[in-house]
This record gives sequence, structure tokens and C-alpha cells, in this order.
Amino acid sequence: MTSFVVTPAQAGGPLPTRQKSGIPAFAGMTKLWAIPLAMLVIGCQQGKAVGNSMLDVGLIRVQDQANIIPASDEIDLARKSEALEKATTDQLVIVTVPTLDGESINDYSLALARSLRIGRADNDNGVLLLVAPKERAVRIEVGYGLENLLRDEVAGKIVRDMVPLFRANQPAQAIGLGEREIIDVLKSDARRPQYLQKKAA
Repeated sequence: MTSFVVTPAQAGGPLPTRQKSGIPAFAGMTKLWAIPLAMLVIGCQQGKAVGNSMLDVGLIRVQDQANIIPASDEIDLARKSEALEKATTDQLVIVTVPTLDGESINDYSLALARSLRIGRADNDNGVLLLVAPKERAVRIEVGYGLENLLRDEVAGKIVRDMVPLFRANQPAQAIGLGEREIIDVLKSDARRPQYLQKKAA
């Protein structure tokens, strides 16, 4: 297990909260990003993964509990996640939370990934992109089946690419960029076991 951190010393000024029209902000959210404290952990065990499509088990691909993603963007993010699964069997879930309630993002995201059971049991091919605005933290949790593809240095670059958009108070765009880059990496190598099993079937 390794980590990538953008330190508070690189911080910019505070930015206002964004919220979707008609949906109140969560209590205690007075600003969105002073600076994204971008924390990345790769290779954490997610527990037993599901064996079916997320559509079959009713898992929501985009869960914007922090209310920082407009509804139209949520739909677009979910469609891209669905297309990824159809093409590769990989399962990508995006979750935003208003607060970690004092828990470390490491523990929180690992427990969440296990609870959601992201990824298929035969491939352990789930990815969780977690954003916690109050703590200014971002974490990418990767199933063991994708560790060799979505490596530490690759995922670290994805997080760094997201940071300027968070600083510019564009969280939806930052998350969209992160999703696109994750998907590009996951679809970049047709030699992975997931692809080989699909071709042999």
C-alpha cells in the first residue's frame, strides 16, 4: 500500500460551495475547496466482489451525497461507467460525501468499497473514486485485479490532473476528468485477463 499526497502547503484560497438547484447543502458545508488534499491509495483489498453487472445488483454508479455534481453531469458520468463495464467488465463507482466524520479517508474508502462490493468476483476489477469536500480529499481505490494496469504513478497523475479544476471551483469537471482518465487507462490494454476471458468465451 502506498500513498500520494498534495500537501496543504500547496493550498490556494477558499472557494464557495456549489449545490444543485433545489437541493439544500449539507449542514456545516460553508466552502468547497480551500485546496484538494489529494490522497491516493492503490491496491487496498476490497473484499469479495460481486459476480454480476452493477445494473443487475442495483448499485448506483454515481452517488453524489455532497451535492457537488449537477444532475446532467451525474447522468453523463453514470453512462460512461456503464459503457466501461460493457466494454471491459470493470466496474467504476464515483462517490462524494459531505464529510468523513473524523475518519481517515483510507479507512472510509476501504470500508465503502467493501460495502458496495465493487468489481466482479472472478476478476476483482473494481475502482472507487471518492471525493470528500470538507476534508479536501480525493482517493482512488483499486481492486487487486487492476493493480498492474492502474498503477500508483498512473493514478497519481490522474489525481494531480484533477487538482487545478478543484482549485478553480469546478468539482464536477474535476471528477469528470478523473473518470475519463481512469477509463482511458482501463481500456488501454487489451491483454488483461478480463479481455482475454471475454474473447475466449
